[in-house]
Amino acid sequence: MIRNVIFDLGNVLISFRPSDYLEKNNYPENKRKAILADIFRSKEWLSLDNGDISREKAIESIAARSSLSRHEIALIFDKRTDIMFPLADNVKIVPELKKQGFKLYYLSNFPADIFPEVKRIYSFFKHFDGGMISAEVRCSKPGARIYEILIERYGLIPKECLFIDDQEINVKSAEIAGFKGFCTEGSPGIGEEIQKLLSNHISCV
Repeated sequence: MIRNVIFDLGNVLISFRPSDYLEKNNYPENKRKAILADIFRSKEWLSLDNGDISREKAIESIAARSSLSRHEIALIFDKRTDIMFPLADNVKIVPELKKQGFKLYYLSNFPADIFPEVKRIYSFFKHFDGGMISAEVRCSKPGARIYEILIERYGLIPKECLFIDDQEINVKSAEIAGFKGFCTEGSPGIGEEIQKLLSNHISCV
C-alpha cells in the first residue's frame, strides 16, 4: 500500500532546460555550447548541488578555465530562476494527491542559494509534508545516502513510498532503497499516468 509520494523537482514539477532557454533567447551557437559545457555540465555545477561549493567559488573556478568571461558566467548564474518554470500539467497532480490522503515529499538535487526563492514563488510547495534538497544534506542522487536520510528524517517505510524522477539512474537507486519507482523521462504530462499507476496497482489509506 502506497501512503507517500516523493517527487523530484527538476523536469518533473519544474522545467529546467538551459539549452532550450539559450536557443529561445538567441544566444549564438558558440556561446550556447560554451555555456552548456563550461557551466551546466561542469564539476562545479555538481558541487553546487552537493553543497560543497558556494556560488562565488563556482563562478571563479569556472572562469579560471573557460572561454567565457567571469561576467558572462555570473549572468548565467543570475538567470537560473529565469530558466525555470512550473510544468503546469504535472503540478496539478500535487494538490489532487494531497486531497486523496497521500503524504507528499520532494527530493531533488538542487543548489542552496536559489532554493528559498524557488520555494517561495511556487505555490505548490504548500502541499508538501516535507522534503529535502541535496545541498542541504551534502549528498546527491543517485547516491544511496540521500534516500536513507529522507527515510530517517520522516520515518518513512520504503515499501509505502512511490518515488518519481526524470532520471532512470535515480529511480533505480530509489528502488534499491526499497521504494516503488516511476521514471517520467522528462514528460510534461505525467498526471494521468501517475493516477492510473496509483489506482491500478496501489492504494492509500
